[in-house]
Amino acid sequence: MTTNTPSSAATAIDRLDPLRWAKTSPLQRLRLLETVRENCRAYAEELARADATMKNELMGEELYSISTSKVATVVPIANTLSACIELYEHLAQDEMMEPASITQVADGLFDVQVAPRGHRERLMNPHQRQVLRVRGEPTQISPMDKPAGIIAVLGAGNYSSSLEMVKALFLANCAVVHKPHKLNRHTDKVWAKIFAPLVEHQALSFLESDPDRSLNTDARLSRIYFTGGTSTALRIMESTDTPLVSECGGNNPCIVVPGDRAWTDKEMQHQAIQIATTAKMNGGAVCGRVQTIVTSKHWPQRDQFLAALRKAIVADTPAAGTYYPSSDQVAEDFKNAYPDAEVLEPEDGSYRSGVFLLITGAEEDGYATRHEAFTQIIDEVPLDVAANAAEFLPHAVDFANTKLLGTLGCSVLIDEDTKKAHQAVLDRAVSDLRYGGIAVNTMPPFIFLSPYLTWGGNEGGREFVSGQGNFGNLLCFQDVEKSIMTDHFTSAGHMMNTNKAGFDAFSEDYARYALNPSWINLTRLMGEALVGNLRRRDF
Repeated sequence: MTTNTPSSAATAIDRLDPLRWAKTSPLQRLRLLETVRENCRAYAEELARADATMKNELMGEELYSISTSKVATVVPIANTLSACIELYEHLAQDEMMEPASITQVADGLFDVQVAPRGHRERLMNPHQRQVLRVRGEPTQISPMDKPAGIIAVLGAGNYSSSLEMVKALFLANCAVVHKPHKLNRHTDKVWAKIFAPLVEHQALSFLESDPDRSLNTDARLSRIYFTGGTSTALRIMESTDTPLVSECGGNNPCIVVPGDRAWTDKEMQHQAIQIATTAKMNGGAVCGRVQTIVTSKHWPQRDQFLAALRKAIVADTPAAGTYYPSSDQVAEDFKNAYPDAEVLEPEDGSYRSGVFLLITGAEEDGYATRHEAFTQIIDEVPLDVAANAAEFLPHAVDFANTKLLGTLGCSVLIDEDTKKAHQAVLDRAVSDLRYGGIAVNTMPPFIFLSPYLTWGGNEGGREFVSGQGNFGNLLCFQDVEKSIMTDHFTSAGHMMNTNKAGFDAFSEDYARYALNPSWINLTRLMGEALVGNLRRRDF
């Protein structure tokens, strides 16, 4: 079997045998998954080094460590492979994985709890709940019963860990031709080694990043999976009749609900660090990162919250590197629109690529709300509405639905006392938010990282911005409207990067656990997380 990467789309597709893949038994697929995960462990260091090198060279600064690049590359794929292994262990026994619970929440509307699953997951995330909101009677379709076909996966530029490749193979029952973004051509060569068993099985083919443009128009394709910009997605749709499933980002809000009681200083710091950590992730080049912070103009703690956020960006979290192409121009455009924007310099400005732009007091319908930053920029919009959950939340939902660009992900932060007192108001807000992923007391990127949930926009016939369709859904439920992840207000599981060495150590342990989810590796991971919380800043 020839395994060199072709530059011709036709040749790459010629190497696939979708009918052979469709006939591959669950047990055979299980063995392939286990081999690929083992390969991932063998090549983890090489993969992370290629990712970190690419980003550091683009910036001309050493800000991405091999350890943190493992979180960006190894962990997402390994978690998805492990989840698929569990799925195919069930399928090999002629059974589908079952959800934890199904609850009817309205006429023809159901919440299907899909995670956490098992003792280890519940120990890691004791307060977390992952739910699919499904329209109609919940129905599952086994991957083995889905029609054979070929899916072209067009990889994203902001991450090289192409989860859609695994999902197309093992959840959609299709052979895959994978074309990487040009930024990730070096990591893709490592992925080709990792996924070699599937290439040899004629289920997967890798394509050079800059081949002829005939891939999208090849009549043998059943679907195209795309992650990238809206304009590129529109061009793809204009060029072909092949159905496109796409995720194109957007301006994701974080709705900060005024409390019935005052937040404590510790709670304020916790939320600020959680936002700053996620906003800096990958230099801001994360589709699900929150951009627009939605507050009440009349919240007595608004100034305190903004001060905590400012401190979290400058002093409590280390500098992150902005590497994604055109980010400088995006930042310049935002500065021109908001001359009074704060230019924040973490680590005393030691890294030119670490600059962060904070815009406070932005208007409800302006440049900041109508544009996606996709870099280290946060804007805050204070709504002129009473500072109580009952009045604020409906107004904030309407603002998020009607003023912000896109429908990808939304975060809602609400303290436990206020949540308990206004559960019905919160439930209505979650139902009314027209976003594909709703994160309550957590951040939207973690919905993307969950193999059990879906990831994609929720545009429902509106202007194409965040894409159409969705990826994921390990349990293969039909008619999913949105994914919902909830957690505790100050969960110990929130990602908080307050120490470089500690975060590197945590990243190594997280990668080790993702590649081998054993009790001993979980113990190491949780132990490092506890120690990390006690470390002093080292930057």
